Amino acid sequence: MNTRNKLNINCFSLNSFFKFSFKTFFIICFTFSFIVLSVYFTLLFKPLYYMDINILNIEQSTNINKNELKANYNYVITYLTQNKLTEFNLPTLQSSDHGKIHFKEVKIIFDKLKVMLVLSILISAIGIIINKRRKTIKYLLTSSNFLIIIPIVLLIPFLIDFDKSFTTFHHIFFNNDYWLFDIQSDPIITILPQTFFFHCAILIIILIIISSTILRCIYIKLHSL
Repeated sequence: MNTRNKLNINCFSLNSFFKFSFKTFFIICFTFSFIVLSVYFTLLFKPLYYMDINILNIEQSTNINKNELKANYNYVITYLTQNKLTEFNLPTLQSSDHGKIHFKEVKIIFDKLKVMLVLSILISAIGIIINKRRKTIKYLLTSSNFLIIIPIVLLIPFLIDFDKSFTTFHHIFFNNDYWLFDIQSDPIITILPQTFFFHCAILIIILIIISSTILRCIYIKLHSL
């Protein structure tokens, strides 16, 4: 084999590697965008908590009226989603130093997710344009499959033992135990029962499944043209 043939083979292999790498990275970003959007939608979907006030009898269990519950919950959501970092101070409930640090850490996670979401959407947009020019739509089916697998993987441990899954989640994302609130110093924990977070997790999974279904329907429709 002469030198020119070797160079052509090496260039072809390198080109194939870059194409495969970009394709994989694009699909990861594309899929990740839908997951994070589902998380953010759930975070901003305040009616879920408003419904749970009645469903979980939070008003009765905490002796706090509905308007006060909503005010404190709305503050938490605003704090976690606003662009600036301020001190955590609930409207009517006290917070310990550890409690404030925990919410600050949660906000930092959401801020990082926001940056990752923007980058993922930009990369996804570029990938969609490239795939459109190449007239390929297979990425829609691939992402749809991933978005189906992920909820199944998440749902199984949630349904088997949500308490353990909830604890494991905190151990993964936090390097301290500040999330273990004391009712006396951080009464916020009483208005955010664990069952509410279970409902949030279910909503996120439902949204991911809906996203998967939409992508699959788009793929089937385009594939039939």
